[in-house]
Amino acid sequence: MREVAIVAFAQSDQVRHSDEQSEVEMLMPVLHQVKEQTGLNASDIGFTCSGSSDYLAGRAFSFTMALDGVGAWPPISESHVEMDGAWAMYEAWVKILTGEADTALVYSYGKTSPGSVRDVLTRQLDPYYVAPLWPDAVALAALQAQALIDAGETDEPALAGIAARSRDSAADNAHALMKGSVPQGDYVVQPLRKGDCPPISDGAVAVVLAAGDKARELCARPAWIRGMDHRIEAHSLGVRDLTDSPSTRLAAERAGVFERPVDTAELHAPFTSQEVVLRKALKLGDDVNVNPSGGALAANTVMAAGLLRIGEAAARIHRGESDRALAHATSGPCLQQNLVAVLEGDAQ
Repeated sequence: MREVAIVAFAQSDQVRHSDEQSEVEMLMPVLHQVKEQTGLNASDIGFTCSGSSDYLAGRAFSFTMALDGVGAWPPISESHVEMDGAWAMYEAWVKILTGEADTALVYSYGKTSPGSVRDVLTRQLDPYYVAPLWPDAVALAALQAQALIDAGETDEPALAGIAARSRDSAADNAHALMKGSVPQGDYVVQPLRKGDCPPISDGAVAVVLAAGDKARELCARPAWIRGMDHRIEAHSLGVRDLTDSPSTRLAAERAGVFERPVDTAELHAPFTSQEVVLRKALKLGDDVNVNPSGGALAANTVMAAGLLRIGEAAARIHRGESDRALAHATSGPCLQQNLVAVLEGDAQ
């Protein structure tokens, strides 16, 4: 199998409102940054793939407007997924593995501030039995949190500890939205308080992938993708055990997570209770540095937060702060669909 690595990563500041910017204006500086890091221009990139949501943008085929920021002339090989950018990266990785490209540009973006993201995300639910009840994203996460508490897997003080640790870690992240000490606040939906929930964020992210010797040429210490896999749970919430995530465990197994220990884990856990589920599914001990960037509790740009977790893990390898890292992305209610990637750096 071809060796493929992440050789560049850039992100915008994750902000609460970006009313003064369009998606294209938000995205262009990020695209320029990854191109400058690698020295590549548009003609050097073999494949371009993006992830975004028309529901958030409020118009059909909104991703085509973002191509203005990429530059679609001369014609390019391009694709799009209506998913978090982590799944766009999966497609680009497979494209390079097949030999159809040697380099790829992957980007994603989201503007969740213009509308009610809690209501927008109800469109992901079973349209016959669940969606007509209009349970929003926080209510469903609260069901999962209460199931964990009832099972004795966690409690409210432990969840508050996860929130505090994540936002303390974000103090060193120049792009994070919520940093440092943040009060837990009142209940949003019991047992989840405001501090247990992710902030509404707008932002963009991009990475560049390259194969083999090209990766070594473009980056001093590439983050090699040793494995990546994604799996999905049943659509019906009623047939799932919300205290566990078999799809995460299976994706991790197929990606090679359990072959040897990781030192870093960037988990896409928008709610504190979901970190409890993911730690168990991924068998992460206290010796693993979990979400050193602050994770989704510091900034949760819908459609970009998963790719951000992968980019943050890769950046730590680039800087020599990690040797073997796990990155996770999720989509859907209560961790319904999960992607896991294993990244490694060359021996130092």
